[in-house]
Amino acid sequence: MEAIDDLIVKKALVKRENDSNKGTFGSLLAVCGSYSMAGAAIMAGKGALRSGIGLLKMAVPESIYPIIASAIFESVYFPLKENESGTLSKKETPFLLKMADECKAVLIGCGMQNNSDTKFITSSFIERCSKPLILDADALNSISDDVSVLKNANVPVIITPHPGEMARLVNNTVSYVQENREAVAKTFAKENNVYVVLKGYKTVVASPKGKMKVNNTGNPGMATGGSGDVLAGIISSLVAQNPGKPFECACAGVYIHGLAGDIARDKLGEISMLPTDLINCLPEAFKKCNL
Repeated sequence: MEAIDDLIVKKALVKRENDSNKGTFGSLLAVCGSYSMAGAAIMAGKGALRSGIGLLKMAVPESIYPIIASAIFESVYFPLKENESGTLSKKETPFLLKMADECKAVLIGCGMQNNSDTKFITSSFIERCSKPLILDADALNSISDDVSVLKNANVPVIITPHPGEMARLVNNTVSYVQENREAVAKTFAKENNVYVVLKGYKTVVASPKGKMKVNNTGNPGMATGGSGDVLAGIISSLVAQNPGKPFECACAGVYIHGLAGDIARDKLGEISMLPTDLINCLPEAFKKCNL
């Protein structure tokens, strides 16, 4: 299978002309976080910002708004109603869909927790959103009992499961997924009309039309909670900047994420590096691609 290289990063990114403004580089709505997982939203948001998004808009439960707003100064915020579990209430779905119409792409799932409200929000976006969707973490877990909803989407949908989440989506074991990574990703992408980013060693990216690439950047130091949130933010940022190239943006995001991880490893070693170190190394990763 063909490997991802830095050329696809250049294809995915919009050229930064002298007369550019924040509108030139898109806007992203990130629907993320819950009372116990503010960090996931922060890492996704920072990953998106460090990947060149023109404007980030974050929809978060009102209880964690002060935490996130104190960590990310560059975002617009929508502090929204939450349920008794501290996760976003499904009652906010109409407002969220309205805000999505004003953006170029939408990220859903990082740190949201898996419950009926998350499922309602995720399913509603799949069926009604007019902008490309990136589904991560609990957005995927919430629909794992009925993935057929993915076929109702009228926009490009990118899913970013780790092996455990992929196993739930295909109703099989993690070992099965790991032993058949390429086949699982390719089949799921075709059958459900989505772009699959199957994370892990040699991340596989598959398109609905059968295109596939494998990534060779990255290292074991990235195997820690939060790394996937950073990746979701990177891919979402790239899609918002270039909505017409979801496959290229997914591949570019995976490559840059792994390259930032390799830079962090070289500086800090595999044992001590953190997902936030990946974010800090993103500028150098983009520069290594001559961007």
